[in-house]
Amino acid sequence: MKEIAKREGPGSHFSGHETFPLRQMWLKKAFDCAHSDWIIPKSTFSNDDAIALFGVGKNMVASIRHWALACELMREEDGSFKVTEIAREIFNDDGFDPYSENPATAWFAHWQLAGRGFRSTTWFWLFNRVLLPSFTRDDLCTPLAEYASSIDKKRKLSASTLSRDIETCLRSYAPRAAGASAEDFAEPMLGELGLIGEERKGHFAFRRGPKTSLPDGLFAYALLDYWDRTARGVTTMSFECVAYGEGSPGRVFKLDEDSIAERLFALDDLTGGILSWTDTAGLRQVHRKNFESQELLLTMIRKAYD
Repeated sequence: MKEIAKREGPGSHFSGHETFPLRQMWLKKAFDCAHSDWIIPKSTFSNDDAIALFGVGKNMVASIRHWALACELMREEDGSFKVTEIAREIFNDDGFDPYSENPATAWFAHWQLAGRGFRSTTWFWLFNRVLLPSFTRDDLCTPLAEYASSIDKKRKLSASTLSRDIETCLRSYAPRAAGASAEDFAEPMLGELGLIGEERKGHFAFRRGPKTSLPDGLFAYALLDYWDRTARGVTTMSFECVAYGEGSPGRVFKLDEDSIAERLFALDDLTGGILSWTDTAGLRQVHRKNFESQELLLTMIRKAYD
């Protein structure tokens, strides 16, 4: 499973989605374009027949391409796109979730966007850096611009670019309600997760809590992925890191402390003892026995769909 590789930082990417949130079947639509060698030619998304192939408009075709890359369903390789092994496990006709119906698939996509942050800088930033109890779009614009500048001081981004990215991010989780167009109700994949709510018009808040639809296997996958990227080779990780570290499962999934502790307690059985949880003398830690994690990551994904 070589495709699950370490990535250095969240990167810097604020466009490509054409202002369309990720929709329920879009990853599957992209996946189904793969040839028998798991290659998707780049021309698939630009050919004259792309609109007919995907059954959507030109801008939506570009959006599907963006989300397939941002969720790492496919990666650029030798001038084409190569479907990742984990995407094959999920979306293949005999895979875990070929029709993108299982909540685990939405949680996985959310982790890719907000936990790993590849081509989804605003998602990573919003879930890891914004600590306000509630916020409006205007509250987010200046801090996001400052964050973008800290990543790449030479890059100049317009306020409208950042505003569109914020709007798309928020509407991915909290679709418009009264007075909205039909487009705004078109199956936003991440809306079912209950991570962000619109308390009143234009005012949003994170919804922290147990997240009953989040499988333990997906939580463990996220923890291993986070560990590999931030503390590779370290045999213990504190509860505080798991709960509050930047890019951690606790932050990205907006879990409360009791829920995190319950999930950590289940790790020993879930991972066959590779990960285990101790809480002695006030020292709360996860212990890790080895770092041969590639097969274990795939096993955790499988368990997420059990």
